[in-house]
Amino acid sequence: MLTGISKILGSGALALALSACSMGSMFGGNDDAQFAGATASQAQVAQGASTAVPAIATECPPIRIREGAGSHRAFTGNRTSDPQALRYQSVIDRISRNCTVANGVITIRMGAVGRVILGPQGQAGNVNVPLRFAVERDGLAVFSQRYDLAVSASPSTPNEFSHTVENVTVPYVGGETITIWVGFDT
Repeated sequence: MLTGISKILGSGALALALSACSMGSMFGGNDDAQFAGATASQAQVAQGASTAVPAIATECPPIRIREGAGSHRAFTGNRTSDPQALRYQSVIDRISRNCTVANGVITIRMGAVGRVILGPQGQAGNVNVPLRFAVERDGLAVFSQRYDLAVSASPSTPNEFSHTVENVTVPYVGGETITIWVGFDT
C-alpha cells in the first residue's frame, strides 16, 4: 500500500517540478519568435483540409477470421466423417492489415499466413487452398474476393502459405463500422 502512495506522490512531485520549467522552444533554442503571428493562407488551409485524416479513422478497421472459416479440410471422396480419408487440412495462423486514409477513402492492405498439414490420404504435391478476403461497411459487403492458392505440400516441410491483397478502397465519411474478414471458402 505504501509503495502505491509513494508512486503517486512521486509522480505528483515530478509533474509539479516540470510545470515550473519555462516553455521555451520545442527544439531547444529561442527561435520561436520567427513563428509569432504567423497565419496560413486560405489556399494552405484548403490544401491541408483535403488530405486531413478524420480522427476516428486514424486506426485501421479490425481484421477478423470469420467464425468457422479458420480451418479447411479436404477428404477423398465423400468420406468427410472418416479421419482416415483426410487428404490435408489448412489453417490460418496469422492475419494482418494496414490502412491509409485520405480524401474520404480508406485504402486497405490485408494478408494472411497459414499452413497445410497432410493427412493419412495426403500425397506430396500442390494442394488448392480456397482463401477469401472480404470487407464490410455497415454490415454490407463492399469487397469480397476468393483466391485459390496453390500450396506445395510435403510430409517433411512446413507447407506454409501467405497471401496479401492490396489497394482495396472503401468510402469513408465518418462513423461507419468497417470490418475486414478472412477465412477459407467452401
